[in-house]
Amino acid sequence: MPRSEALSPFDIHNQLLEERVHPPDWANPTPDGRYNLVVIGAGTAGLVTAAGAAGLGAKVALVERELMGGDCLNVGCVPSKALIASARAARSARNSNLWGVATGNAEVDFPGVMERMRKLRAGISHVDSAARFRELGVDVFLGQAKFTDSSHVQVDGQHGSQSLHFKKAAICTGARAAAPPIPGLSDVEYLTNETLFSLTELPQRLAVIGAGPIGCEMAQTFANLGSEVLLVEAAHGVLPKEDPDAAAIVQESMTADGVQLLCCGRELQVCSTDGGRIRLTVDSHGKSYSETVDQLLVAVGRKPNVEGLGLEAADVEFDERKGVTVDDHLRTTNSSIFAAGDVCSKFQFTHAADFMARIVIGNSLFMGRSKATALTIPWATYTSPEIAHVGLYSSDAKEQGIEIDTYTQQFDELDRAILEGHTEGFARVHTLAGKDTIVGATIVAPHAGDLISEVTLAMTTRVGLGKLANVIHPYPTQAEGLRKLGDQYNKTRLTPLVKWFMGLWLSWTR
Repeated sequence: MPRSEALSPFDIHNQLLEERVHPPDWANPTPDGRYNLVVIGAGTAGLVTAAGAAGLGAKVALVERELMGGDCLNVGCVPSKALIASARAARSARNSNLWGVATGNAEVDFPGVMERMRKLRAGISHVDSAARFRELGVDVFLGQAKFTDSSHVQVDGQHGSQSLHFKKAAICTGARAAAPPIPGLSDVEYLTNETLFSLTELPQRLAVIGAGPIGCEMAQTFANLGSEVLLVEAAHGVLPKEDPDAAAIVQESMTADGVQLLCCGRELQVCSTDGGRIRLTVDSHGKSYSETVDQLLVAVGRKPNVEGLGLEAADVEFDERKGVTVDDHLRTTNSSIFAAGDVCSKFQFTHAADFMARIVIGNSLFMGRSKATALTIPWATYTSPEIAHVGLYSSDAKEQGIEIDTYTQQFDELDRAILEGHTEGFARVHTLAGKDTIVGATIVAPHAGDLISEVTLAMTTRVGLGKLANVIHPYPTQAEGLRKLGDQYNKTRLTPLVKWFMGLWLSWTR
């Protein structure tokens, strides 16, 4: 099998990564009888399913055709957050005069930034390694998996084919970057998240297509690392699925960092130019642009990995766009086969795959009845500032006919945010109308991804917004904003009638 593009450049760090997540000398074990569970795909969903099932005593086989750890470790969360950390350091140094600290011009060593990422990624990879899962009692097979019928999976490895007999199976093959129908795109060499992290030279000019989470994170990151960045988006503004007020704050921050946004983009076309560069033409807000860039990053959409799995032979229904069809218990149309993660879910997050995998373990092996819709799934976009969300947006509530009350705490009224110079955010919580039952929340702040967990905990444990007012938070912290939202709700309970009775009582007891 050709070496993955994620392992380029093949330095000592990527050599270590390969040794762990796809050892060249790996010998697949000899199948021995029927497995309780055969897991196809060693991304987050597959790894959690395999490790959890084996830990409970199941006989488990895990099949991976490329790199164990999947997108998250190799071309997703891990490398992107490493780059974001470097970009934030450069941003802080560049803007340090705002805090009365002079650092001069911040110079970015881009090859050093990328090597740091590769080193940290390789260091983390032992957790997802083939050797570790073998030690956990999992039979690890490297090769292409394909169902041959409703109870067998064929694995085509580098030393031949093997047949795995299973009682239950789990499809955890994930998804990959999708190529949108842009004229000329198929004729140019463009980047996706699967190739972006193999760069060794900073693009002087970088165009990013798609202002969703990946596009915004990487556009802002490369702008702070020194690239001139053009961000093209068909919708108006950035992060069109997020709370518009929160997205507007992120857009303003990205613009301040040097990202040129070409939104409401129409008539987008790309082509190659002399010297291996790429020309991009697009209409934005009535103006035509023709820009030549060194690299083009396409960050529009994902496509489930369903090809070549022999799903038809196993009577598993699937859609090439939506992925494997599952019910609320994550069972496919074959009652012996389940699925988890990006291959079957609209929630394409590592943590969502993790908890879906836990459902698969219980439902497939122990006759559980856990439901995916019962999960309360938060998510975060790691721009500066971050956006984090859980539950319903106000637009969702309107579409579903749910009456809500909305409470907003601006961060320019929080002492910690003021003192740290990060006042451009807010925390917003939606509750059922007239009640403190939390149905959704959005936070935009430097550490929104951490702050949202308090709201997620409240929703999961059915703790109302009013109760958060009774939780003592350290002063000064940004998390105090959530307590203040609880105060806001409790003040609504002080109706004129209640206030009149309280005043009457106080006058009697003077």
